Amino acid sequence: MPREIITLQVGQCGNQIGAEFWKQLTLEHGISPDGIIQPYATKGSDRKDVFFYQADDEHYIPRALLVDLEPGVIRRIQSSEYRNLYNPENVYIHSQGGGAGNNWGSGYHQAESVHEEIMEMIDREADNSDSLEGFTMLHSIAGGTGSGVGSYLLEKLNDRYPKKLIQTYSVFPNTKYSADVVVQPYNSILTLKRLTLNADAVVVLDNTALNQIATNRLNITNPSVSQTNSLVSTVIAASTTTLRYPGYMNNDLVGLIASLVPTPRCHFLCCGYTPLTIDKQNQLNIQKTSVLDVMRRLLQPKNLMVSSSTRKGCYISVLNIIQGEVDPNQVHKSLHRIRERRLARFIPWGPASIQVVLSKKSPYVKSAHRVSGLMLANHTNMHSLIRENTDDFDKIYKKKAFLNNYKEADMFRDDVDLHAEFDESREIAECLIQEYKAAESVDYPQWTPNTTSAYR
Repeated sequence: MPREIITLQVGQCGNQIGAEFWKQLTLEHGISPDGIIQPYATKGSDRKDVFFYQADDEHYIPRALLVDLEPGVIRRIQSSEYRNLYNPENVYIHSQGGGAGNNWGSGYHQAESVHEEIMEMIDREADNSDSLEGFTMLHSIAGGTGSGVGSYLLEKLNDRYPKKLIQTYSVFPNTKYSADVVVQPYNSILTLKRLTLNADAVVVLDNTALNQIATNRLNITNPSVSQTNSLVSTVIAASTTTLRYPGYMNNDLVGLIASLVPTPRCHFLCCGYTPLTIDKQNQLNIQKTSVLDVMRRLLQPKNLMVSSSTRKGCYISVLNIIQGEVDPNQVHKSLHRIRERRLARFIPWGPASIQVVLSKKSPYVKSAHRVSGLMLANHTNMHSLIRENTDDFDKIYKKKAFLNNYKEADMFRDDVDLHAEFDESREIAECLIQEYKAAESVDYPQWTPNTTSAYR
């Protein structure tokens, strides 16, 4: 029986990534842009039902909700060749269409005021599922809608569906250069609190690293949003292959998360993919893709979609999903070679091994490479990425800069409430940093957070 997953696309970034993700899934399952199964794909052994369901007229519809406070991106999706793919009842655009003005408080407040309408859509999708396993959210933490509406929905989902898993693919802002949005650090830390307390796993997609990969690895001078989104959709699709082409292990979301998240709060995952391609020209970059070659590349920081280097700190867990025609003996030899050369340093208090899952490739999508691989890893140096965000937050918060932007939201009308929320969010981010640092020590199992916040 399939374990269904409902996808929530929130805000401009979430819907742009989601559009690319569904393009990839329809290709991999042999489904046309209108949702009709192609004649050559009628006898496949894949599990379409995890992410799609069949309508009465036999066409496949994504289990997806498209949510935004302004109409731009969703209207473009609705006028694209994929306009008939989605269920029009699962699209929510705020009636005023003014957006959140890059303000977390505005996004959160607007979500609160219309939550019944959005939750009714989610409940309807959940009721239509035979065995719902959980939710996947695609969003950015830096803007207003992805952060504010996303935060509110995380809290509501946790409250309404406490036994269902919540996984997010969260795009973190580029902290290396000046922010496009001056209140970006506030939005990020306020959202980080909800990701820490209300999500079971967060796959971190760092804009800094995505731009570096596109520029340095794929030789694209000025990578466009669609090109970086293409990278992201490839990773999301690859991370779900074991759910859609099940094998003997990690064929459901709980198995995937359980193998990567040994402790509840340290659930921020980095990911890497190789060989990286955006178009057919780039497929000429790599000549050979053996299992060892792919597994070695996955451990190189330059192939990770997070800017915090894995050369510092330790791996808490590593899962490699290897796609293609692979002999298991090659996997064992590759793991032995990686151990011999000590290419990965693991925590001292847990098992020191790379888990490998072999997954099928879609027979309907041609690839120039014999083998490809995705790595999902839990690494202690995730604290350095979170520290970059807290440092940016501290720079403007200590001057109480731009706080008037947030006082327009009802929840922040009172200065006491505003500072209480900001202070607690900052404290929870600090606790997360300290826990990731503590995880590098052999004494970590005895570690307790020094806080009175909800982090406990």
